[in-house]
Amino acid sequence: MYPRSLLRTAAVLAFTAALPAHAQLFKDDEARKAVIDLRARVTQVEDAGKARETELTTQLTTLNAQLVEQIGALRRSLLDMNNQLEAMRAELAKLRGSDETLARDVAELQRRSRDIGQTLDDRLRRLEPVKVTIDGREFAVDPEERKTFDEAMAVMRGGDFDRAAASLTNFQRRYAGSPYTNQARFWLGNALYGKRDYKAAIDAFRSFVAGAPDHPRAPEALLALANSQAETKDNRAARATLQELIKSYPASEAAQAGKDRLATLPTR
Repeated sequence: MYPRSLLRTAAVLAFTAALPAHAQLFKDDEARKAVIDLRARVTQVEDAGKARETELTTQLTTLNAQLVEQIGALRRSLLDMNNQLEAMRAELAKLRGSDETLARDVAELQRRSRDIGQTLDDRLRRLEPVKVTIDGREFAVDPEERKTFDEAMAVMRGGDFDRAAASLTNFQRRYAGSPYTNQARFWLGNALYGKRDYKAAIDAFRSFVAGAPDHPRAPEALLALANSQAETKDNRAARATLQELIKSYPASEAAQAGKDRLATLPTR
């Protein structure tokens, strides 16, 4: 038999030998449990992450949809605003065109108004009497009357005696009693003499002298009358007219010329 001390020693050694294996088994269980717990936590974290990701994806999708809708609404709003702006531009251009047309119409109306006013003023001026000096005296005559007489005298000065005689005759008919009457008669006689219508010239000069014996040109008219009579071979009448001239207007130049003419005039 073995000694008791030896058996005790063997038992201790056996227990000691068995102790690490048991301790190792205990540590493996704890590690396994820790791994399981870790895996459970990882799974939980992954699930939570997936849930969060799903939630974030949903939120992002919702936000993206909202953003797309907002962008679409903004684009529609911008398009509407652009259409309104184009409409306003078109209306503004139309208004500018209307303003320009209105400005042209106003300018044209003003021009017409000025033209009408000018035409009216011209007509009134033509109707208003004008002051003229005839044979040293001042008269108020119709503007058209003065114009007609001036035109007849312009023809006379141009040497067209036929037209001058016709114009002066028409003037006397149109403006009977005109302040120009004496001048018209005198120059009519000269025009008739110039066109060699001596008989008509004799009547014109006689009418002039009879109507205005005190006229400054009366002596000239008598001399012209005598010359017209001489041209018709009525020397007797011519001498009588020259004698009347010398007697009535002795100091005139025409009287001196009449004396010279009388000296050369045939007695028959």
